[in-house]
Amino acid sequence: MSWFSSLKAKFAPSQEVKEEEIQKVLQSYCLPNSENLLKDRISQVNLQGQILQLTINTHPSEAEQLQQIHDELADALEKCGIQELNLHVIQQKTGQAVSGCGSQQHGEAGHSCSSKPKAEAGNLPPVVDASAKPEPVEADPNNPPIQKAAPQQRDVPKHPRIQHVILVSSGKGGVGKSTTTVNLALGLQKLGLKVGVLDADIYGPSIPTMLGNAGQTPLIENEQFVPLEAYGMPVLSIGHLTGDNNTPVAWRGPKATGALMQLFNQTLWPELDVLMIDMPPGTGDIQLTLAQRIPVSGAVIVTTPQNVALLDATKGIELFNRMQIPVLGVVENMSTHICSNCGFEERIFGVGGGDKISEQYHIPLLGRLPLNAQIRENADKGEPSVVAMDDAHDSYMAIAEQLLKCIEKLPKTDKDQNRIF
Repeated sequence: MSWFSSLKAKFAPSQEVKEEEIQKVLQSYCLPNSENLLKDRISQVNLQGQILQLTINTHPSEAEQLQQIHDELADALEKCGIQELNLHVIQQKTGQAVSGCGSQQHGEAGHSCSSKPKAEAGNLPPVVDASAKPEPVEADPNNPPIQKAAPQQRDVPKHPRIQHVILVSSGKGGVGKSTTTVNLALGLQKLGLKVGVLDADIYGPSIPTMLGNAGQTPLIENEQFVPLEAYGMPVLSIGHLTGDNNTPVAWRGPKATGALMQLFNQTLWPELDVLMIDMPPGTGDIQLTLAQRIPVSGAVIVTTPQNVALLDATKGIELFNRMQIPVLGVVENMSTHICSNCGFEERIFGVGGGDKISEQYHIPLLGRLPLNAQIRENADKGEPSVVAMDDAHDSYMAIAEQLLKCIEKLPKTDKDQNRIF
């Protein structure tokens, strides 16, 4: 089997909710002891993750059948990926409370049934009753659209073995983001943290080269990737799966984001204090997927001093702000250049770019990095500056120390002691 066939099989889409199948169930279900179809009674459908909420209109004579309706629908929808069904019932005439469901005596009786206990269901967003408002003329009352709420960072479950996920991002390419990622990861490791690295730059992975393990491929145990090791850190990149540096990853957005989610979720990460994720440039599909589906503790923005880079960096900050991801600080790369012959210091890319972003968004400037040929030479050899102890070593370690102070202020998640793996 070729690497591509193997990779395609491994990155098959994960089992999620099947909206078309849900529509079929809702359209074909017939109410008990009658010929009335459920679709004629639905006034509101709300899908959030794997939780489906339905608002339906019923008559008082159907009150005793509510639990049967709920249970039959829950069984049918479970095959479509729905793990929880919340049924909210509006009766057109005032009725008495139904056993097993709550009721309201306000002209219309409202009942609710849930697949979970009421205490758990109370944490869900409320279902809006749309029965009092007529449907638009152009809408199809027999096929109400499923309204999918956008995932929020606060709703993403924490990884059981990773305390903090830190994104290293930039608005544009070529600002030294990947080099900064590996050196900060190594710096945090030197400061005593357990650190891992995930290369999320699906289309241009460079982490394998910079950490000296290009060409290696991870083992697979129990359908899980075993991360590779580099300088004592667990590391994984899409570059480790292609087998060489010449094969392009020519995937459209959904396939690329699906691959990234499996690199994160289907990897046997050890117990980590921090997982550093090297982000691709821009604010596209992969950034949105990470922000909505991976539990992120914070982000670090890498920029250069010139205005073009600053404009793109601000877009990245705005994206994280909207996704409720705290920006821990800014790193100004290529801040200054010192001539190797005469020692003259020159600010080739401008002055004060990092300070401007820091002041504008009230986030700390973690530090500045020089434009130094040794950084590039050692990264190309697979020996980052923190390992090679070159002239940039102290700069990276100073930034790592500032980043550690920011990480220590983040809220920590208590480990579930009942887990056995």
